[in-house]
Amino acid sequence: MKIGVPKEIAAHETRVAITPTIVKQFTKNGFQVLVEKNAGEGSNFTDENYIEAGAVIASRKDVYESDVVTQINPPDLADVKIMKQGSVLISLLFASSNPTLVKACVDQKISTFSLDAIPRTSLAQSMDVLSSQANLAGYKAVILGASKMGKIFPMLMTSAGTIKPSTVVIFGAGVAGLQAIATAKRLGANVWVSDIRPETKEQVESLGGKFIEVKGDDSIKLEGGYVKGVSDDFLKKQQEAVLEKVADADLVITTALIPGKKAPLIISDEMLSKMKSGAVIVDMAVSQGGNCQSSELNKTVLKNGISIVGEGNLPGTLPINASELFAKNVLNFMLHLTEESKFKWDNEDEITNGSLLIKEGNILQDYLKDVNSLQEVNLN
Repeated sequence: MKIGVPKEIAAHETRVAITPTIVKQFTKNGFQVLVEKNAGEGSNFTDENYIEAGAVIASRKDVYESDVVTQINPPDLADVKIMKQGSVLISLLFASSNPTLVKACVDQKISTFSLDAIPRTSLAQSMDVLSSQANLAGYKAVILGASKMGKIFPMLMTSAGTIKPSTVVIFGAGVAGLQAIATAKRLGANVWVSDIRPETKEQVESLGGKFIEVKGDDSIKLEGGYVKGVSDDFLKKQQEAVLEKVADADLVITTALIPGKKAPLIISDEMLSKMKSGAVIVDMAVSQGGNCQSSELNKTVLKNGISIVGEGNLPGTLPINASELFAKNVLNFMLHLTEESKFKWDNEDEITNGSLLIKEGNILQDYLKDVNSLQEVNLN
């Protein structure tokens, strides 16, 4: 079975889906890997590295004509049209908000596995690209924030006096938030955390953070570890509860995302006006609309003396580690789906059932069958 690895063409993308280290493991398991020329240059992997690992350097056309194409971002429609009928696409698809891509895969009669749809179960942990990338993003968010601040994180006692530790406020105690807590604590900051899920309190405190409690209500909808919905009324209560901490914060990190929907607004311009000059906000949800009203994608905005960092691809700022983890996730996923280099197509398997969106042009997931009326989507 030939696995094709194209060069990522999305703006600000530096990662690659398969690294030379993982190429060796694929070939050891009976796969042939075709890598597009210069696919790994953004992650400091040369074509020579891939060749030494056993890969074949190929054209973009040859890569997309492979039996399996694996990449990080959703493919371009023109690239989908190159794929052969019956081949398999494995990538982040975000299918609910990408109906034209779903329609293109259906028309091309290919099978698609969406990496963002892998269920968050114990068995699937080693395949969970969202978690592996969020872990790195949480770390980098703290480092970015620290580089923008005009002060240090830890308490420092000097002959000239004592420097007080910085205050960091983190919204969300998911994978990214927990890594941000751990990183900020290691750097010596006082860390306060807000999350709408009360069960995260214990995790926050185990990392040395202090939990800001807000009483939940019936509007909070959880599914598979994700927050699927929350009312405006609850968000208002949350804003009121954290306002005092945010007003005193040196760094605020927001991580709140709702899959398939615009990110919830957490820091309004009104709240921003109560923050102190010199503070920094890192909006990790900026690529989905942002948790901060004034954040802008891939820009750092200065407003009222506050720096608002809107880096849209934090894992991409750590491309070596991010690519290695992503590639390992993909390897584990492929080995789970196949046997003797052939797909098992086991729909009784929870991981297959959750992540297989389309099989040979047939949509399998009910939630996709009416995505913006696929039959009405114009691909021209």
